[in-house]
Amino acid sequence: MCGITGWVSFDRDLRTDAAAATLEAMTGTMACRGPDDRGVWAEGPAALGHRRLAIIDLPGGRQPMTVETAEGTVALVYSGETYNYTELRGELLARGHRFTTESDTEVVLRGYLEWGEALTDRLNGMYAFAIWDGRHGRLVLIRDRMGVKPLYYSPTPDGVIFGSEPKALLANPLVRPRVTLDGLREMLVLIKTPGHAVWDGMYEVEPGTVVTVDRDGLRRRVYWRLETRPHTDDRETTIATVRSLLDDIVERQLVSDVPRCVLLSGGLDSSAITSLAARRLAASGETVRTFAVDFVGRSENFVADALRSTPDTPFVHDVAKLAGTEHRDIVLDPRTLADPEVRAKVIRARDIPAGLGDMDASLYLLFRAIREHSTVALSGESADEIFGGYLQFFDEEARQGGTFPWLLRQRDYFGDDAEVLRDDVREALDLDTYVRDGYAEAVAAVRRLDGESDFEYRMRTICHLHLTRFVRVLLDRKDRASMAVGLEVRVPFCDHRLVEYVYNTPWAMKSFDGREKSLLREATADVLPRSVYERTKSPYPSTQDPDYAVALQEQVKDLLALPSHRVFDLVDRARLERAAARDTPQITSASRRSLERALDLALWLDMYDPELVLE
Repeated sequence: MCGITGWVSFDRDLRTDAAAATLEAMTGTMACRGPDDRGVWAEGPAALGHRRLAIIDLPGGRQPMTVETAEGTVALVYSGETYNYTELRGELLARGHRFTTESDTEVVLRGYLEWGEALTDRLNGMYAFAIWDGRHGRLVLIRDRMGVKPLYYSPTPDGVIFGSEPKALLANPLVRPRVTLDGLREMLVLIKTPGHAVWDGMYEVEPGTVVTVDRDGLRRRVYWRLETRPHTDDRETTIATVRSLLDDIVERQLVSDVPRCVLLSGGLDSSAITSLAARRLAASGETVRTFAVDFVGRSENFVADALRSTPDTPFVHDVAKLAGTEHRDIVLDPRTLADPEVRAKVIRARDIPAGLGDMDASLYLLFRAIREHSTVALSGESADEIFGGYLQFFDEEARQGGTFPWLLRQRDYFGDDAEVLRDDVREALDLDTYVRDGYAEAVAAVRRLDGESDFEYRMRTICHLHLTRFVRVLLDRKDRASMAVGLEVRVPFCDHRLVEYVYNTPWAMKSFDGREKSLLREATADVLPRSVYERTKSPYPSTQDPDYAVALQEQVKDLLALPSHRVFDLVDRARLERAAARDTPQITSASRRSLERALDLALWLDMYDPELVLE
């Protein structure tokens, strides 16, 4: 896992001192993503930078990696993991290629030499990489199918600037830190619009897409998308296939030359991954490490709510005991969660103030603690989107709501992100129209199966929306928080083979017992504690400690004492004052969210000093 960046300028030579200094600055922004090594390379109009987090072939995988051919140099910067690199390496050896390292990076580079862009059809993994093909004078940007690894680019008059994160692009003076109303809209709604990067003039390489840049301009080609296909397997075969895929996926994703672990929440998803990993490692005499997040006094003082009926810790310990893991709870206190320095770290990791409040802070702190013991972690992320685990999958109003299903109850559960904004800003944003237009575009991409009932098509659409507009929010959040501390998080449920297979199973089969994630539960029933097998879905935990909200109020009062702060170009002072003045028992989820949002915006404005275009 690494950070990549680069610059192609067809009208200049990037080997100058000034260009080299800019490339160093761009590369340096991603030191957290790659704390183990750095490298830069330039030749004519192309310059590449790389920060390395060494995972496989520690001495041999240095980048940028190049191959000299008779027609020109081919250079690669690569981030991520290719889980089938051993098979590809064998195939390339049989075709006459010779390797100088044991790394998957070299497999990708030589795979491109052999197959060109068609290499994408052969890769199984999470990856984002850039290849400068000096033979043809072009840059090739490629991103994995599900969008696990990020990749951004900004076209210029004579080329392109790219990087793993916006901060790398913003370090180049050709990229202005500018956010328009459209960027603010994307920050404030819990959807991931394909290609949208928030920053004006910047774009994401969409998942499953190749972007090619040469003197003739920029072109995009989609090499993978979620396709509708008939599902002909019966229930028993489907359950067996899911289990077979999971066994293979977990085995592949455990490959590492550095310490690895599993993120364990006590829910079905992470418990399944933990148990399968423990069984696989036990065969070679190894014990899996597990880590869980908890809060001071949570188990003793837990109060059930509409989303969470039980605390996580008892279920975490049930799994750890049954699977025989080496387990550790990371216990956080409310003052640490509210610490402005932690908030700044999270915003710096994300490059935008779009987050989930204390849930982002706790995720970052969890990863920071894990990094002291492990470099690679497996996560249960994305199972809810794939197998149908959220409440909205079973909520008839959400099913028929005519909008993104997870947004219907968002205000009830988490508060309104726009509530604290000034009325004129809210009116200019017109978020309802933005969401409505985005929903119409997303639904139009779902193909109905011939003969599919209205109900099954509706559920297919809901699954498609979660897999193309919601899970990408969570994947980006997890990548940024983990890579901010140099931790590689792998997501077995995002293996495209599993996604394709389960997406096309009818909803009647996905929920055959009337519960969420029926297929996953049955496919892993033999390795789960009974308590987890019977447990209902519980989201990522959020602190219930009132001291957290009190700490936020104290910080907001300090902010209110700065009447000229730029944040008040966006935030309504009177609303913020009311939220800051509430007595502790009256601090609702909505008022707490207003406090978090205002503090996020203020810090982001201080850190990035963006030009805001509010018209």
